[in-house]
Amino acid sequence: MSGSILIKGGRIIDPYRKLDTIGDVLIVNGVVEAAQARPINAPRGVPILHARGLVVTPGFVDLHAHLREPGYEDKETIASGTRAAAAGGFTTVCCMPNTNPPIDSCATVEFILERARAEGAVRVLPIAAVTKGRGGSALVDMSELADAGAVAFSDDGSPIGDSQLMRNALSYSRPLGLPVIDHCEDPSLAGGVMHEGRISTLLGLRGVPSAAEENMVSRNILLAELTGGRMHMAHLSTAGAATLIRQAQAKGLPVTAEVTPHHLTLTHDLVSGDGNTQGYPYNTNTKVNPPLRRREDVEALIEAMADGTIQAIATDHAPHTLADKICTYDEAEFGICGFETALGMVLSLVHNGRIDLPTLVDRLTWGPARIIDHKGLGLGTLRKGAPGDVAIFDPAAEWTVDPAKFLSRGKNTPLDGMTLRGNVVATIVAGVAVYDTRKGAMRDGR
Repeated sequence: MSGSILIKGGRIIDPYRKLDTIGDVLIVNGVVEAAQARPINAPRGVPILHARGLVVTPGFVDLHAHLREPGYEDKETIASGTRAAAAGGFTTVCCMPNTNPPIDSCATVEFILERARAEGAVRVLPIAAVTKGRGGSALVDMSELADAGAVAFSDDGSPIGDSQLMRNALSYSRPLGLPVIDHCEDPSLAGGVMHEGRISTLLGLRGVPSAAEENMVSRNILLAELTGGRMHMAHLSTAGAATLIRQAQAKGLPVTAEVTPHHLTLTHDLVSGDGNTQGYPYNTNTKVNPPLRRREDVEALIEAMADGTIQAIATDHAPHTLADKICTYDEAEFGICGFETALGMVLSLVHNGRIDLPTLVDRLTWGPARIIDHKGLGLGTLRKGAPGDVAIFDPAAEWTVDPAKFLSRGKNTPLDGMTLRGNVVATIVAGVAVYDTRKGAMRDGR
């Protein structure tokens, strides 16, 4: 049977059902038939994948990734990006609109959906721009883009500085049930290339203060309260921003947030590590926006993720060419490749006792799904009738990061040579194994 598989003997974690048990998962014709502790006999013709000693979860859902196509295929394509996503356990990827042309028209939304159907290894959901051309002056036709398949609206790395424009965006998106996603950065305080602090001073690099993020988070919360529109804060990086969102949620406001693996595990101290550019005392692969922050910020973000203030882990996968990073820090592009190292990075929080495994799985699956899945696709869960999307991983496997082996076209990561603990063994989309390390090959998607 096409799109059918029986996964036996793994530790099943499904946060939506509050299920954590050793058992079997049966997928028939692309949808989940059962996920339970009781043994399941394989129907005739259904292949069996033995998962003893492995963790079996819903496929990961990434709210924030850059697939670069159309326009920047030298950095990434939908084909290469979704293969990399599958290698990281992601079965659904929301692609951001900083493409060329931007995702501000139905034609571009339809192009992405068609290309993903033809060449993608995993499901792709487009996030449309908030403003035409991501120019920050005129709103897109939100209703038309939602009908075409957009699942949210964002100008991505271009913060919406005009408060009236953001108010209108939240008001117009509210009846559509879709969130507006903002890169929270006050433009008047921005312009730096790393966190403003001791390291930036020592390196002579322009800094970005924490207040740049916190000012914009404060404004967005006030506008969410004013309009009732769903406000989602992208890639939080500061302790102050986490506190503000916790307070807003306590008031019942429609505010959600995400955090990246690198903001949960790395600090700005890494910037002054071994440089990848001859003659410079820094590593341009650490340049990311928002920047890596202080240890105090990392600790606050971990706490906010653990207590549910931050509902989702998102990679902000941002592939670049070698030339984009082999240069001075000021000239280097912002961004880190995130798909293939995400799980190993965040599992460190489980291994050191900062968060339990079911909670971490929630932030990778059901947490992001409930933010983005307004059409009831059933993402992020293994309940009966849900899409047969599964991630299977070994939480104890140690491996060394080698960017040359990435399936992504981008190789830009500050983790080169580091040892991570926890790795994806297989990824299944609609009952089909699109990634399986034990067979050593990437298969075609659905």
